[in-house]
Amino acid sequence: MVKKEAKSYSTLVTLLLAFVLTAQGQMTEKSGPVIENGEAQVVDAFSDPSTWIRHDLWVETTFDSDGDGKLDRMHVDVTRPEQTDSENLKLPVIYESSPYYAGTAGLAKGIFWDVQHELGEAGKPRKHPSVTRVGERPIISNSQVRTWVPRGYIVIHSSSPGTGLSDGAPTVGGDNESLAPKAVIDWLNGRAKGYTERDGNTEVKAYWSTGKVGMTGTSYNGTIPLAAATTGVDGLEAIIPIAPNTSYYHYYRSNGLIRSPAGYLGEDIDVLYDFIHSGDESKRARNNKVIRDTEMKNGQDRITGDYNDFWAGRDYLNDMKPMKAALLMSHGFNDWNVMPEHSYRIYKKAKEMGLPVRIYYHQNGHGGPPPISMMNRWFTRYLYGVENGVEDEPKAWIVRENDKKDNPTPYADYPNPDAKDVQLFLSKGAPEKGQLTATKPKQQGTETLVDNYSFSGASLAKAETTEHRLLYATAPLEEDVHISGVTKIKIKLASSKPAANLSVWLVSLPWTDALNTKITDNIITRGWADPQNHSSLTESEPLVPGKFYEMEFELMPDDQIIPKGQQIGLMIFSSDKEFTLWPEPGTELTVDLDETKLILPVVDGEIKF
Repeated sequence: MVKKEAKSYSTLVTLLLAFVLTAQGQMTEKSGPVIENGEAQVVDAFSDPSTWIRHDLWVETTFDSDGDGKLDRMHVDVTRPEQTDSENLKLPVIYESSPYYAGTAGLAKGIFWDVQHELGEAGKPRKHPSVTRVGERPIISNSQVRTWVPRGYIVIHSSSPGTGLSDGAPTVGGDNESLAPKAVIDWLNGRAKGYTERDGNTEVKAYWSTGKVGMTGTSYNGTIPLAAATTGVDGLEAIIPIAPNTSYYHYYRSNGLIRSPAGYLGEDIDVLYDFIHSGDESKRARNNKVIRDTEMKNGQDRITGDYNDFWAGRDYLNDMKPMKAALLMSHGFNDWNVMPEHSYRIYKKAKEMGLPVRIYYHQNGHGGPPPISMMNRWFTRYLYGVENGVEDEPKAWIVRENDKKDNPTPYADYPNPDAKDVQLFLSKGAPEKGQLTATKPKQQGTETLVDNYSFSGASLAKAETTEHRLLYATAPLEEDVHISGVTKIKIKLASSKPAANLSVWLVSLPWTDALNTKITDNIITRGWADPQNHSSLTESEPLVPGKFYEMEFELMPDDQIIPKGQQIGLMIFSSDKEFTLWPEPGTELTVDLDETKLILPVVDGEIKF
């Protein structure tokens, strides 16, 4: 476990242990949180679930997103130690919000967009499922409860707008999804009103709250803490977003290309809207008309994939100026659903803003929180105000390839400060395998691939020879190579048609399918782009067949050690069967090898092969 002791705080610190006189004149020990080694400890008095007080309420917001003429109210549940009543104990709050608590539409056939059509054409209409709401009052969720209540926190949950028993409409990244948790935090600080019923007037006060709030959650539930933090709301002291979606454009598009998240081919923002729309049945038709069938239909643009005002309004990087909460990000380098760029771009901006910030990366896929000790210390520092030294610890903690997730290696920062860009150049070899070299060869000319979505990226990487990809590899590595940061590709290419997919994988060769293959063994990182956006992300233009265009774009951030004996391979192909649209096979992409190069961020700036 992460157990970094700070300064002189390794001794026991008790925040609230006092003796008070009862009405009978006797001495009784009063309960309170216990802090040891900079972490909130499990307290016996808070650990019996049968004694916890559980209730729900509705917090009034500042918006009316379902258009019924009344301010939306968010459904909130509370779990707190009974001492918050019996001993008037005030405690900080751990808060998780979600659109998923009341059930989802499931992955019914036809819910996704059909991806088998030409680029620039509209896909076939899809089905719109309805969600059958589940759940009972007063408990919205049990997540976080057993972890944090015994450690001296109150835990609350809320259903996001248009889901469960909350009013409003789901907007999938719209302003109401930021303002809803803000209202709940305002209520915890006495600045907003809470009511016992959805339409009632009997108020509920958060008399048991210190006003200090920490938020966490995974995926969409990890997005909402960031959304709340971008409002700058007072009282939100710390957030721990886990695999958060920080930009819906980056989730559903990539450098102008329509690109699905892994495992959900054909998903788009309107699909997610249908998936989570579990709110009041009487409001759904209006919500569908205004949000899904107008705002989303007009804004999401599945024709060009360009970045526009619709997507900019759902990019939290654009809203960070008011943010002041201490930020601990968590993500997996092999998360091909919510890709690792989502956390990195926010972490980078938060550093520039001077916020307290730390990032934890592991080598696995979607999800995966930091070690409980790391989370505990973060919340203890910023919710209890205990000077445990977390702000003086290394900024980056990365789980190495063969280590467990609770044993990360500390680094001064991410990317590794010792990483330097190394340029690698292409030598021809199609349809087999060309070379990646540190010295630029002369007059390599061009090589051509033929698009065919029928072949997966893995099958193309393993093929000895194929016309459906171009592959260039280094000689076997003489020493381990530590890549840390963002890999870039600068490419010059021509297409035989006015539109084409462009997919790039960085792979470790030889590819292995052994039973004990690890997630880090084959794919190093990946990236996708639309050549029509070669000069602008906001405006695409049809390609002139046969004309060469230059473009440069980033692959997903990574931190990986490639073992000696392996080869680093650059694979360029067109349609990626798992991620992109599937146009009719046959489009040819021709790459100018002399004007194409790979830029790798390598620790110590040297590759020996």
